Amino acid sequence: MSAANPVGNAGPHTGDGAAAHRPRRRSTETKAAFKTTEFFVYIAAVVAVLIASMVVGDDEGHADYFRADKAWLYIVILTVGYMISRGLAKSGSRDPYDD
Repeated sequence: MSAANPVGNAGPHTGDGAAAHRPRRRSTETKAAFKTTEFFVYIAAVVAVLIASMVVGDDEGHADYFRADKAWLYIVILTVGYMISRGLAKSGSRDPYDD
């Protein structure tokens, strides 16, 4: 049996089994997460929520209006929003790739 392709059936491989030439990837999907402004905004928002939860307390007989469970819920919501924004950023942008 011959390893060559039959006439009229040109595929991506040559007769000796070598793969056809593919272009080299010259870009990554997106910037690293820690290089983006959305990362720093996310960190600042998480810190602000934690500080606000700590500062708002039950002073002078008033109830604690911003309890820890509510603060962590807001942090989870911020995290989901950040993950969605990173997914959108990865879906459409390219960052040059240098070896």
